[in-house]
Amino acid sequence: MEDRSRRDKIRLLGIPENEEGADMHAFLSSTLPKLTSLDFDPPLEFQRAHRVGPKCSDKSSRPRPIIACLLQHNQTRQILQAGRSHGPFRVDQNDIRITADYSKETNERRKAFLALRPRLRQLEMKYGLFDPARMWVTKTGVSKDFYDPEELRLFLDSFQLQPMDSSNSNHPHDTSADNTGNRTLPSGVEKASTSLQGADTCQRGRDLERLARSHDDRGQVLHAVAAHTQLSERDKSHSL
Repeated sequence: MEDRSRRDKIRLLGIPENEEGADMHAFLSSTLPKLTSLDFDPPLEFQRAHRVGPKCSDKSSRPRPIIACLLQHNQTRQILQAGRSHGPFRVDQNDIRITADYSKETNERRKAFLALRPRLRQLEMKYGLFDPARMWVTKTGVSKDFYDPEELRLFLDSFQLQPMDSSNSNHPHDTSADNTGNRTLPSGVEKASTSLQGADTCQRGRDLERLARSHDDRGQVLHAVAAHTQLSERDKSHSL
């Protein structure tokens, strides 16, 4: 709800202090079309616009952000799109960025998503972060959306990087048999299974199924988890 109430607000970063002079509205009305190379009809109008945070007397410090609330939502979208596509904008040796004005909670979620980018690249996954805080991930043509950074982290934990060896049939995504003929789980799910050995069998099965659903979209791992759960329940009944 808070992000929805902020949807007509933009945040400008990097504009030097006092650049706006005495009239912030007039400054933004003339500056934003030049920055974004957009023609606005009707001209830009603002409900309010101001800097946020205490003013620092040190000239070497970073300038305070400018928050502006526009009256036309379609103009807000145009400006944000230009900021994503062409920013940062270089003006007089200053890098100026235009972003949405997210809530504190949303900003924290976005930062948590961005912190997982090195792992996504390591796993050769394509990804994108969309408004307000949705991470889109795709691998081998299969896409998935994440709204919770912790859910994405668990999804990445289910993959285990291994050197590929053509002589080794135990591919991370394969459901195969071990030397005794028993069905084995893919490496990522097997790792999760080991960590859940102390849990209730039914609960462990549900947790593994949830993890496997994100681990392999082709359904191979789901089949392995189902077999693993059935074996666990059978072992439990024999022990009784």
